[in-house]
Amino acid sequence: MVKAIRVHRPGGPDALQLEEIELPAPGPGEVQIRHRAIGVNYIDIYRRTGAYPAEFPFVPGHEGAGEIVAVGEGVKDFEVGDRVAYVGGLGGYSEARNIAADSVIHLPKSVSYAQGAVMMLKGLTAQYLLRRTFRVKKGHRVLVHAGAGGVGQLLCQWASALDAKVVATVGSPEKAEIARKAGAQDVILYRAEKFDERVKEITKGRLCDVVYDGVGRATFPASLDCLAPFGMFVSFGSASGPIESFDIGLLAQKGSLYATRPSLFTHIAKRRDYEDMVEDMLHAIKREHVTIDPPQAFPLAEAAKVHAALESRQTVGSMVLTP
Repeated sequence: MVKAIRVHRPGGPDALQLEEIELPAPGPGEVQIRHRAIGVNYIDIYRRTGAYPAEFPFVPGHEGAGEIVAVGEGVKDFEVGDRVAYVGGLGGYSEARNIAADSVIHLPKSVSYAQGAVMMLKGLTAQYLLRRTFRVKKGHRVLVHAGAGGVGQLLCQWASALDAKVVATVGSPEKAEIARKAGAQDVILYRAEKFDERVKEITKGRLCDVVYDGVGRATFPASLDCLAPFGMFVSFGSASGPIESFDIGLLAQKGSLYATRPSLFTHIAKRRDYEDMVEDMLHAIKREHVTIDPPQAFPLAEAAKVHAALESRQTVGSMVLTP
């Protein structure tokens, strides 16, 4: 038996219930991981509320880090005692779990369990956004919404290291300092000023080549007005609620724009792509293009408290749960 957080029906943070569940031996192609740290992400809220479908009851959580305590039949690349991290299917909010070995990577000794637990989903999200969805290069003008958030800081850091001009939006002066420290050359307080107008001023009317938007409803369609002709709007989250349906002709009206809604899980569906993305991310960390700061840590039993803070957008940086 292991302790785990389970969700039996869609709801608020109080839908997260700490329970004891039975954990069988890992099946063929699986490994069993004893968690040292579990990443907390906005997708966990989408699952809990039912915005993203899941079969109830379920254990939320898509990323974590720990050591392997058992291996299933046919597993060749991992053995008991290995330090590992993963991003994969539901089941993370638990003391231990079984997961397909194809979802697991070896965790370098230079990376702590806590850092490993947050570098996977957030770090690989930054990787596919900057390196695969729109390949940011020197001289590009980039707008990052929520630049003080976990993914937002990584986007600011990495894009800046790629010699892009980074503009970030944030909700408070305190978060503005965090975004600047992460590499944003200009920061907009979106509650005090219209970010689309400020982007025009900052760029002297040239606007941006790409907008990375994990906020959603509150920043659309104004984000489109921040893009130069042929620019790309990248929606990768809906912290303020989903973007409502819109007339696709709007993209033509605003400069023959591109718009996409990518998913990390599509990008890592093939093991080779997954490994290449992890290698690129670890290379960026080694070169200090990206810094995985130690996340805030909370006991697994306080998952509801962490969700409430994240959902109200009161948090800065990354958070982990510890069994």
